[in-house]
Amino acid sequence: MTDRQTTTGRLYGVGLGPGDPSLVTVRAAELIGKADVVAYHSARHGRSIARSIAERYLTGSQIEEKLVYPLTVETTDHPGGYRGALDEFYEEAAARLAAHLDAGRDVVVLAEGDPLFYGSYQHMHKRLAHRYPTEVVPGVTSVSAAAARLGQPLTEAEETLTVIPGTLPEEELTARIASADSAVIMKLGRTFPAVRRALERAGRLDDAQYVERAFMDGERIAPLTEVDDESVPYFSVAVLPSRVAPLEPVVRPADGVGSVTVVGTGPAGPLWLTPEARGALAEATDLVGYTTYLDRVPERPGQRRHGSDNKVESERAEFALDLARRGHRVCVVSSGDPGVFAMATAVLEVACEPDYRDVPVRIVPGMTAAHAAASRAGAPLGHDYAVVSLSDRLKPWDVVAKRLRAAAEADLVLALYNPGSKSRTTQVGQARDVLLEYRAPETPVVMARDVGGPTERIRIVRLGELDPALVDMRTILLIGSSQTQAVERGGGVEVVWTPRRYPEE
Repeated sequence: MTDRQTTTGRLYGVGLGPGDPSLVTVRAAELIGKADVVAYHSARHGRSIARSIAERYLTGSQIEEKLVYPLTVETTDHPGGYRGALDEFYEEAAARLAAHLDAGRDVVVLAEGDPLFYGSYQHMHKRLAHRYPTEVVPGVTSVSAAAARLGQPLTEAEETLTVIPGTLPEEELTARIASADSAVIMKLGRTFPAVRRALERAGRLDDAQYVERAFMDGERIAPLTEVDDESVPYFSVAVLPSRVAPLEPVVRPADGVGSVTVVGTGPAGPLWLTPEARGALAEATDLVGYTTYLDRVPERPGQRRHGSDNKVESERAEFALDLARRGHRVCVVSSGDPGVFAMATAVLEVACEPDYRDVPVRIVPGMTAAHAAASRAGAPLGHDYAVVSLSDRLKPWDVVAKRLRAAAEADLVLALYNPGSKSRTTQVGQARDVLLEYRAPETPVVMARDVGGPTERIRIVRLGELDPALVDMRTILLIGSSQTQAVERGGGVEVVWTPRRYPEE
């Protein structure tokens, strides 16, 4: 609240709640009854839902200011377009209210729901609150009203609630929905078909509930899948309630077929998860994976975790597919991208066996360790590059060396995965010696350890100085080509980049 001028009237933005006049707060009712001026927005037909909610609190002695929008969704020939026409309207409406305030009259601007939650009042507030004493009276939002009518929690425990305008582009809607725990999608009406498609693409359509005109005449509540596109008004919302398991356990049919989704979580924690990966992890009944990677995924009530050692990939894949055959929605958790030296191959190998060919399997990509490491150092992968695992557990070292020589002779930048461990201590030195047959000792090398993690460390060294003792299983190596540059910029920061152009021979 501000009180910079005492000779003017006071501005009040008054929230009226979702539609039932009995849900108007005591403070709002008092202010409406005492106001000199009551203002409200309406479309060109002149009817105002806000006024109809507040009508029982009007005395008949107030001046009423009807702020009629010049347009709603139609086109306009205004030189500033749709936005320009609205901005001009808001300026004119604010000037009308300012005239009352300057004359010493108190002005109440009515707002459905809450004044500062997708409300028309906010446009008056931004233009007037810095000039006049102002108070905003909160109201029950359509979000709270919808949850109350559904009788379902919106959020529990550590869940977060996302409020999404249905006017977003469909791709953006899909991404926001996929990454949400719980969500309310506002502003349906003509956007409903796109919202429905986005819910379906995000795998959340069956969870969605539809609430129309909560606490108003004509209220309707239904599963969103049962709602006809042509029957949806603007005053409706789609709700994805809490995912926390209900007290009554869900019984799955014994012969029901579930699914397996192999999810890439990126190189570290939640900041590296894509919206699609978040959505897949949230909707799973079971998580399967190497215990270290499972620990990166937030726990959800009712969701079962099946951790195992890092050396039992086939067994883990078979276990996940067996769960799916029994009707479970299973996520196999993989670090980085699941298709790069990770769990996607192991799952697909088993899934292609006759017993599992009918189990749906989906792969959700993730940020690779190579790309994460490259971003920390600059742009070393700016031109052609090859990715090689130095592990000789699943292929002979002779094959590794042959591939290193071929890539080095082709002058490709190299991303070297699985360079060493407690039981594999010679591979980095051997790889360095092979590459020195083709590369200058001054070739830049990025040593990236635990990228995105709490012990992240990025070193830039030269190939001739590469020390195997500084490399472990959590390190990835990026070896430059003959064209790769290492340049010291301001502050002594060295960046590595590979030009996109290659010299002609």
